[in-house]
Formats: sequence, C-alpha cells, structure tokens
Amino acid sequence: MAAPPQKPFLPSKVDVVVIGAGAAGLGAAQRLSAAHPPVGFVVLEARARAGGRAFTLKGRSGAAIDLGAGWLHSADQNPWVGVADDLGFTVDKSPPPWMRPALDVNFSRSDQADYRRAFLAFERRLEAAASEPDRTAAELMDPADARWAPLLNAFSGYYNGAPFTEISVHDYAAYQPTDENWRLREGYGALMTALAIPFPILFDAPVRVIDRRGPRLRIISPAGEVEADAVIVTVPTGVLADGALAFDPPLLDKQAAADALPLGHVDKAFLKVATPEALPVDVHLFGRTDSADTGSYTLRPLGNAVIEGFFGGDLAAALEGESDGAFAAFAIDEITNLLGSSLRRALTPIAESRWGRDPYAQGAYSHAKPSQAPMRAVLAAPVENRIFFAGEACSPHAFSTAHGAFETGLDAADRVMAELGRGPPD
Repeated sequence: MAAPPQKPFLPSKVDVVVIGAGAAGLGAAQRLSAAHPPVGFVVLEARARAGGRAFTLKGRSGAAIDLGAGWLHSADQNPWVGVADDLGFTVDKSPPPWMRPALDVNFSRSDQADYRRAFLAFERRLEAAASEPDRTAAELMDPADARWAPLLNAFSGYYNGAPFTEISVHDYAAYQPTDENWRLREGYGALMTALAIPFPILFDAPVRVIDRRGPRLRIISPAGEVEADAVIVTVPTGVLADGALAFDPPLLDKQAAADALPLGHVDKAFLKVATPEALPVDVHLFGRTDSADTGSYTLRPLGNAVIEGFFGGDLAAALEGESDGAFAAFAIDEITNLLGSSLRRALTPIAESRWGRDPYAQGAYSHAKPSQAPMRAVLAAPVENRIFFAGEACSPHAFSTAHGAFETGLDAADRVMAELGRGPPD
C-alpha cells in the first residue's frame, strides 16, 4: 500500500516533534491531533512509509501479507480494534491456529498433549519464580522434560525473539496477555498506514541528534532542523543503544537502558500455493519438534492460497545473515520434507522479512536481559519534562506488541499536553 503523501517542508518551530511513525508514534500523533487548544506538531519518520515494524504487502493472490505485526494480541483490550472499526477494517475473530491441534504428520496428538503439559508446568514455575531473585528462564526448565526443551526454546524464539537462556524471569512474568487474538483481513500494517494519512508526517527524515542544550530542543535530521518545546522519541532500542539517534549532551542512562532491552530476531516468509485445495485451512505445523532451529507454519491462513512461515531466535538471526531467499528456501525444505516432495513445484516465494538488517528496526521486539527488567521503567521515564519516550520496550506489561507501543504513545502525548498546559482531547 502506498505511503501517504510526503509533507513538502519541515517547519522551523513546532510545539512537539514525534520521532517515528510506527505504532507508538501514531498513538502520540492521534492524541496530539485531537488536543484542545490545538498542539502544533510534526512526525519525523526515517522510512518512506508509516507503520514501523508493521508492514502489509498485497500478495498476487489478493491476500494481505503482514511481514511484521499480524495479530491483534489481547484483542479484548487492544485499542487497535477500535481504530480498525473506525476505519472500516475487517476484524476476524476466529481462533488462532496455535490454539488448536497442530497437523500431526510429525507431532502426534498424544505428543502434542504431553508438550502442552510440559509447557504449562514450565509457565507455572516461571510465574512462581517471579517473586524470587531474577535469573534466566532456562534455569527453570525441568530435566524430566528434556525431550521438549528444543521445542520450548523454539517457542521462546517466536515469542521473545531469543532462547530462554537470554530471557529474564521477571520480565517474562511481567507480560500480561489475554487469551483473545484476532486478525485483520486487510492487514495490520495497512491499518497503521490508513491511520497515518491525516497526520503531519515527514518521511525519509531519520533524526540524528536531539540538541538539548538550549531553552528549546533542536531536532536535527537530513531533512533539516526544527525547534520544539517537547519531543516524543519512539525509535527501537537498538537505534538508541548504538547512538544512531544521539543526544547532546548524552543521556547515558537511556543508552544503558536501551542496551539492557535488546531486540530479538523474529521474521516471516510467505509462499504462494498453486494447489491450495491440497492443504487444510488455518492449520499449524512445526517443521521439527526435536530442534529449536525450526519454523512455525500456518497453512492457508484465513483461507488464502499461501503458507506463512514464522522464524525466531538464533535461527532467524542466522538466516538474516544469509542471502535473500534464505527464509523461503528453509521453509520450502521443511514443509516438503513433511508433506511430500511433490509439493515443492506448487510453492513460490512471495516475500520475507529481515528486521534485524533493517537499520531503522535492528530486530523485532524487545526482551530484558536477566536482572534488567527494571530498565523498562528507566527507558520510559521523561527527561527534563520535555523529552518523552514511547514504544513497545517502554510498556510495562504489553511489551513486544503493537498495542503496547500504541498505548505508550498515547500516554507520552498526554504527558506532553499536561506540560504544555493543553487540555485532553475532546
């Protein structure tokens, strides 16, 4: 879907600058645009499109291909559902494939039940350990369930972007999802693109420096400079940790917090199926159950003639380092190994993501290193009551999600308006 038209110029002065037009930046923009009296603001976005790590392609089959965020997690509490309703998007409430039995070609129903038992027992131990000193989640794996350790770590790759050896128990326990997970037939990225249309967004404008030495902030990008009373920073943690967005003078505590909340690796690959009638609809399949280096596949999601491959953790990181097409090739090999070599001729790569190689993403979603869960609050704390932070990594209980990012953007905008003496939206 085409990006909204680029604004023709950058104003020299505004009340507020929002850095980033992903889910958090769009949340901030939505709130600021409804302020009374009005707030003058501009959004500076590094890419040529809105949405950040949500990006929808329209496949040749007509299916919406979400290369990033694709699920309305915690949908019964997710503010994007209301946005979708307002903008006329179609919310599909059918149960997610991973909540139903998987295809049993390599995973018998009895093995699925045993894995589910081991998984639930592991989660109960994680929940109980949340009141104890922090440690890695891997330390709570039961040696008696060693058979399922590879699949548990594969799950951690999909869920956290990293294996359980790198995941903080305290951080994992802080995430508070509900059991409702819905989809958008037109795509999550398409929804963000639609929401962005009326906002004053300047694209291809990556911010390099925020100069905070004067009475007003000076925001510097290749598109020019703008002065503002306040700024809302919504860039991913990797961009802060490596100094791609710098502060003058430096904010060393923010850089340290960002470094403690690295982005994991999660990617997707989509394959077109020439003979879709040969496959069941909305059925889940693991490529392997004896290795963490395996893909998670949804056959014909929402009835479309595609297969969606999902890859996480070390496997995603390794495939990102290979040449283009590596994710699709890996998926085709795993799928045909299970469903028959004759299927290979019916599979055509459509698209794949490589978020870790995107300079404005540098990965998928954040996880706290062991003992570093409190750094989410450090990252989210305002500076000088004029520099505010938002994004999924700043969310205390919904990190790694688009709705968690959106909510932090709304909250940051509310704080800015309070500082500027503006009333809440009507």
